This record gives sequence, structure tokens and C-alpha cells, in this order.
Amino acid sequence: MLLGKVFKNIKQEYKSVKFKNIRFNSRECKLNDIFFSINGSNLNGNNFINDAIKNGAKIIISNLKFEGFDKNKILFIRSKDPRKLLAEVANNLYVKKPKNIIAVTGTNGKTSIANFYYQILSLNNKKVATIGTLGVISKEFNLKTKNTSIDSINIHKVLKKLKDLKIENVILEASSHGLKQQRLNNINFSTSIFTNLSRDHLDYHKSFKDYLNSKFILFNKLLKKKGNIIFEDEIIQANKLKNISKKRNLKIYSFGSKKIVYSYN
Repeated sequence: MLLGKVFKNIKQEYKSVKFKNIRFNSRECKLNDIFFSINGSNLNGNNFINDAIKNGAKIIISNLKFEGFDKNKILFIRSKDPRKLLAEVANNLYVKKPKNIIAVTGTNGKTSIANFYYQILSLNNKKVATIGTLGVISKEFNLKTKNTSIDSINIHKVLKKLKDLKIENVILEASSHGLKQQRLNNINFSTSIFTNLSRDHLDYHKSFKDYLNSKFILFNKLLKKKGNIIFEDEIIQANKLKNISKKRNLKIYSFGSKKIVYSYN
């Protein structure tokens, strides 16, 4: 495939360069692959560029200042945010997606709600799949996964696979790690559900504010305009969600101990 097919903003002279696959793990690189050098919490992807090249990578996406072909004809493309670019390229590579993708986020209850949603749609003879803690589950295709929110490449690859199987309804668990690390970027969510928030994962987020803001990436950035927000009207974060809905023209379905409230913007 040509770089120009999946990279929107690269120099003209790079657009005709061919590649085989995209990777962010240097050990998985093969001949003519693209290696995205991503900085994690503990590891700097730039330290693994040489390993990726030894394994066959011919194109390197990194935040290094150098850009262009080196003496070994390895193409280096500079990006301020390789992690963000990885999600964009993965989306462009695996374009087809189910029409109705629903995200569930919160500290507790994500897996249960995803499963309940799955059962309701199944009982109504809808082809449906879930993606989350228990892996990818559907009547047509199942896959074990390591994380609640799988990596940027595989999430787009799985969604394309489900679309190919004519599954148009997907319920996805959105973890705070996955949201902050931009693994779910470029997915057009039609509905997002917020369960609750309690003090958790602070070893990673360092503060409760960062934990909350990571969850709210789903509503602020990833939920499409005129999409749906579902939450309990009595939770502490209800007013924040209402403000987001007004700002982004989202539709609210909230519920409480007394009644269900439908609010349209």
C-alpha cells in the first residue's frame, strides 16, 4: 500500500512510498513495515527504533527532529504525537466500521452493562458484538484480548472484521487508560454510557481530576454530534455531562430513582 493512501498530511515525495503493515511493537516488525515510536509511561519508543529496523521496518514515525531518508534508505517521518497519528492511520487503513458503536465508561459496571445491552439486542434478533474485559464476543466471531480497551491498530481491525460479518451493533468498554492513550480515537461513537466514578487507577492517573478528565474524553471528543449520552441523573458528574451535551448538541437519556428523563438539545 502507498503512504499517500493512509497518511493525509505528508510531503508529496513520500506519498508513493510503499509499506506492508503498521506496528508499534518493534518485535512484531517485518519487512517493509511502518514502526510508530510511541512513548509510554515507562518506555521510550525511540529506544526501540534500531530493533524495528533490524526486524525489517522501512518507515519510522517518531518525534525525532530528523525527517527524510537516512543513508540506509530508511524513511523517518516526524510527528509531534505518534500515538495520535497511529490511531488516524489505523482508521484510514481499516475504514469500514459498524453503524452503531456504543461505548460504556465508568469505574464499575462496564462489563455488566455491555453484556445486558448485548442480550437485549440479541433477543430482538439484532446482530451484535461486545468488546471489552472478556474479549470480543459475538455469535459470529470471538477473540481473547489482554486489555479492556485494545490497542489502536487491533480495535480498528476488529471493527472492520465485525462489519464484514454484517454486525452493525457493537458495545465497547472504554477504559480510562484506553481513552487517555488515544486507543479509541477516530471511532465514531453513536451512544456513550457513563456508569459511575470512584477513586481507582490513581497509580496511573496520579490524580482524581486526571482520571475524571480521561473518562470525559469519550463525551468531549469521541461521541459524534447529536449522539446520545446515557447516565444516572443523581450521580455527582451529572451536571458536567449535561453541560457537555449542551455544548456539543448531544441528546441526553438520564434516569433516577423516581423517573426516567429524556432531554433533547
